[in-house]
Amino acid sequence: MKKSKILIGAAIICLAGFIAIAADHIDAPAVASGTSDITDMYAFQAQDTDNVVFVANMQGLLAPGDTGTASFDENVLIEFNIDNNGDATEDLVIQALPRNGKMYFFGPIAPSQTGLSSMVMDANGFNVVDITAYGSNAIVETNNNMRFFAGPRDDPFFMDFAQYGEIIAGNASMFNDPGSDTFAGTNVLSVVVEVPKSMVGSGDSVNVWVETKRKQ
Repeated sequence: MKKSKILIGAAIICLAGFIAIAADHIDAPAVASGTSDITDMYAFQAQDTDNVVFVANMQGLLAPGDTGTASFDENVLIEFNIDNNGDATEDLVIQALPRNGKMYFFGPIAPSQTGLSSMVMDANGFNVVDITAYGSNAIVETNNNMRFFAGPRDDPFFMDFAQYGEIIAGNASMFNDPGSDTFAGTNVLSVVVEVPKSMVGSGDSVNVWVETKRKQ
């Protein structure tokens, strides 16, 4: 599970139960070498300053030769949780679920239940985008002032793990400038949704976290 805070300025999908399993860059036994691994999540103001962007990256450390065959797991629900009143409980969710080469998006909508178990929230319908193939131009769908993308992308996270190891071992006191990007040349599967700020809350800020939940 990843957390963040950001300032505010006819297909058929079967309903199913999902249970949360989350980590980052394959560092937890529950998701090691699995398709539910969360590498990172990002939340930031969009180019349109009335909107906010949420990003969840999955299945990190994909080599270019492996990226073309990598795919979203149809048994894994990706869920952005939004707390807009500061009580550390999700008030809204945005859910993303892959099916047959497409990513279906539900919400923002109040969840039927909070916590680790979820149901697909399709009461208000859904939006859908074709999953972009590796090496292809990004496919982005727009509807009701929202924008959607799903597909492989270069891992944007920068980390110099070799130097980090030297610091932990006591052989160095700081990172180098410039450092060496351990994730250079590796890819992730990315889910991106842009929504109007008015859809996620009326206060000054929201808390955001993302979970992956496997069908049980």
